[in-house]
Amino acid sequence: MKFECEKCQREATVHLTEIINGQKIERHLCQECAAAEGITIKAQVPISKIIEELMLQSSAQKELSDLRCDVCGITFLEFRRNGLLGCPNDYDAFEHVLVPLLELSHEGQSCHTGKVPTNAAESQRRQSELLRLRGRLKEAIAREDYEEAAGLRDRINELSEGLFEEKL
Repeated sequence: MKFECEKCQREATVHLTEIINGQKIERHLCQECAAAEGITIKAQVPISKIIEELMLQSSAQKELSDLRCDVCGITFLEFRRNGLLGCPNDYDAFEHVLVPLLELSHEGQSCHTGKVPTNAAESQRRQSELLRLRGRLKEAIAREDYEEAAGLRDRINELSEGLFEEKL
C-alpha cells in the first residue's frame, strides 16, 4: 500500500508511528517534508548489499565450522562456545584464527613473555629469569654469538647456584 505525504501529497517514503497516552498516531511524509520537520533519515542500505554481507558472513561461518583439530577432534566452534581448547595441537590447528584473538587480549602479543606476579617469591623470580636466560642462550648459540653465549652461561650458573643454596 502506498501512502501520500500529508504535507505535499507526493509519495511518502517516511512512515512514523507514535503512541501517545495509548493512542496510535501514524504520520506519512516524503523525504523533503520530513527533513523540513527536523526528522533525520539514515541512509538506506540497498537490499543487494545486505544480502552480500549475509552471504560473506555465512561463508566465513562455514569456514570456521570446518576447522577441526586432527588430534583431539575439537572444532573451532566448540572452542568458541566453551572457551577451552582440547589439546596443545589446537594452537596449530586454529593458529590463523587464534593469533588475532591472542593479540587483542594480550596487548599485541601472541606468545608468552614470562611475566611474573609482583608478589611472587624471589625464588620464583629467579626461576623465571633462568628460563628467560636459557632461551636467550639457545638463540645466541644458534646465531653463533659465542661471546654473548658465554656471558649468559655465567649468569645462568650464578642464578642456579643462588637458587640451589636457597633451597638448602
